[in-house]
Amino acid sequence: MKYDHKAIDAKWQKRWLDEGVFNMDAESKKEKFYCLIEFPYPSGAGLHMGHPRSYVALDVLARKRRMQGYNVLYPIGWDAFGLPTENYAIKTGRKPQDVTKENVDTFRRQLQSLGISFDWSREVNTTDPGYYKWTQWMFLEFYRAGLAYVDERMMWWCEELGTVLANEEVIDGKSERGDHPCVRKPMRQWMIAITKYADRLIDDLETVDYLPKIKKQQQDWIGRSEGAEVTFALDGSNEKITVFTTRPDTLFGATYMVLAPEHPLVDVIATSAHKDNVNAYRVESSKKSDIDRGDDTKEKTGVFTGAEAINPVNGEKIPVWVADYVMMGYGTGAIMAVPGHDERDHAFASKFDLPIVEVIMGGDVSNEAYTGDGTLVNSDFLDGKNVADAKSAMIEWLEKEGQGEGKINYRLRDWVFSRQRYWGEPFPLVWVEGMEAWEAAKKGALKDQLPEKPVTYIDASGVTWVALPIADSELPLVLPDVEDYTPAGDGKSALARAEDWVNVAYNPSTGETAPLTELKDGWVAATREVDTMPNWAGSSWYFLRYIDPHNDEAFASAEMLKQWMPVDWYNGGMEHTTLHLLYSRFWNKFLFDRGHVPVAEPYAKRTSHGLVLADDGSKMSKSKGNGVNPDEVVRDVGADALRLYQMFIGPFAEPAPWKTQGVVGVRRFLEKVITLVGKEDASTSDDVTKALHKLIKKVGSDIDELKFNTSVAAMMEFVNTASAGAISNEDKKTFLQILNVFAPHVAEELWEQLGETSLVFSAEWPSYDESLAKDDVVVLGVQVNGKVRGEVEIAPNASEADARAAAEANEKVAAHLEGKEVKKFIYVSGRIISFVI
Repeated sequence: MKYDHKAIDAKWQKRWLDEGVFNMDAESKKEKFYCLIEFPYPSGAGLHMGHPRSYVALDVLARKRRMQGYNVLYPIGWDAFGLPTENYAIKTGRKPQDVTKENVDTFRRQLQSLGISFDWSREVNTTDPGYYKWTQWMFLEFYRAGLAYVDERMMWWCEELGTVLANEEVIDGKSERGDHPCVRKPMRQWMIAITKYADRLIDDLETVDYLPKIKKQQQDWIGRSEGAEVTFALDGSNEKITVFTTRPDTLFGATYMVLAPEHPLVDVIATSAHKDNVNAYRVESSKKSDIDRGDDTKEKTGVFTGAEAINPVNGEKIPVWVADYVMMGYGTGAIMAVPGHDERDHAFASKFDLPIVEVIMGGDVSNEAYTGDGTLVNSDFLDGKNVADAKSAMIEWLEKEGQGEGKINYRLRDWVFSRQRYWGEPFPLVWVEGMEAWEAAKKGALKDQLPEKPVTYIDASGVTWVALPIADSELPLVLPDVEDYTPAGDGKSALARAEDWVNVAYNPSTGETAPLTELKDGWVAATREVDTMPNWAGSSWYFLRYIDPHNDEAFASAEMLKQWMPVDWYNGGMEHTTLHLLYSRFWNKFLFDRGHVPVAEPYAKRTSHGLVLADDGSKMSKSKGNGVNPDEVVRDVGADALRLYQMFIGPFAEPAPWKTQGVVGVRRFLEKVITLVGKEDASTSDDVTKALHKLIKKVGSDIDELKFNTSVAAMMEFVNTASAGAISNEDKKTFLQILNVFAPHVAEELWEQLGETSLVFSAEWPSYDESLAKDDVVVLGVQVNGKVRGEVEIAPNASEADARAAAEANEKVAAHLEGKEVKKFIYVSGRIISFVI
């Protein structure tokens, strides 16, 4: 058979799609298996080579599980709101809706060309009003529970563009688009109180099967730390500065204090002689990102305020500085600086010639900070104690003297949940002037739909506005059509210009809205929120919608959720194991607390894959022109060659370079498979039988351990063995059942060629005979100084390291080695293991 990959790929993809063979069976009584990939953002560039690595890997797993008798759900969808599409719409004058549809169509075509066994009947799109109806409903649940509120936060503002920008749109204090100056300024934002879940988000990691590095990223991002809050009085003032420190034991070593540039006390305490310098420094700091400010490799900057604080433990006056390495986003926005025992403080003190005091013995603090354990010195009542005991004693003293208290702090901040952009989910609420509407709502049909406390803000004119929900019956609140998608220029999105949509009549008793011209008795004039939700919103719960995507009465039925949650296996990139993973875990926990989902943790297992790199080992990027287009690979060598090579290029969790010659080599392997299947039917030779059983065992376990590269290597080795020997058609079919999960198009074609009328996909995963699958072993005597002291069984071609490990594990041998120095180890494969001691 000639390998016409274009014809074979098209033939089987059409049949799979037409027959819906990969669709989850909602009526099945089989054990469920829900595997999930991070759904892609459908950009105009189409799929890049990094996408298929995760998708194919989970496809291999999904196909194997189906053959093992599971009812598999392997869904796909589109995370399609967000800045890139809106910016493209602004640039081209096209509708984001139209751009998104085109991009989704491209992605869908590309994914189907790879033969990935997605359940296309459950496709979701976060920009579909039928989907974001439930995102809006869930936001109202946060609102009703009191977890959604408004607050002023520091945001990037570009005067030239007239808009707020996301962190990733600002580079070195200038806008990515246009290279215009940007500054940080306070703006009203919707917030979600994720911090209320901080402890559970850490503690519940013990209940799930995540890679250790993924758990650590979650823990580090939340950043739970135990310490104390300490109050420092300001000399000559009634003001006080409160700091959080994880090292209260080092208080006697605090020789200066630092405030974040945004700290409200900076304006109050800066003396007239220093105020101009302080203000100039604050302006410069506002141009830096949090990442730049937190970069410990950069030289420290700062300015003295002229004020002094009083160290509560010894009464000494210490200077108060402003420095941007301290941020309002952590603790209180102020620190006590202990340069003897903190590297950042030491660098700062060394630059500005500030005192450095040793309070823990163990290093030379004149040269560098000592951060290890030790005995307290120069610390009055703490002298002689170790660090742990000193912490406890200091917290006890602070609480007794009324100077502070023990406290747990978190790095995690509440979630900034609004964007001043058009292309996102509209907030399902209105703003009403004054509190009368709130009082009316508490007495009407909305009374059970309100938080315990009203969500309010006060505008620049001193007017109080209250946020009230629209009725559930009015969901989805659909984005209006606008002619111009550029932001309005005053920190508001393009929605602000859609006046007929923004300005409405509102019934506080029922949550109903109507055009403002239809204002009735008991109704009030209101304005819709013109911010939109971040694209994190739709991606925080998509795994729930896949379970029941066509349900108009709920985001998913309770029965279906109970049957399918949690996700059994979730794979994605390491770059998403902090925010996306954290947000979706939190979102699910909140819905669990509200009684809407059956499990607190959404994902039972989470793994990650390495990047696909360019040929030279650098990251693929459009700007460098070193990317590889999956369409071209499929066109030139076929979908199965791309799939196999993606799995073969290296350990799944590690980055791996794409080598064009490598994928050509995999294509030649598939041609060898075709030749093998075309061989005459014959009784399988013993060596091929043994090789086949070993292959079944190895690939079966390797897939479950994500060792795809060794699986492919094992298949290649088997084909070489079988090509040199004799093999029956039945054993060829067994091999095709294994190959099918990696290279399904070729496997189906050859399965049919061997006379089968059903799909190989529907065959059972093959079993193996343990006695045939077992590796050959040899028994070797282990000599110690020339005398045999024990025997070991090892593979004939075992490595020296494996042979030594096996020998040292033998109890009799170990007894003769105990306490002795091994002068020499001798290993001759299959013959000698010898220790000279």
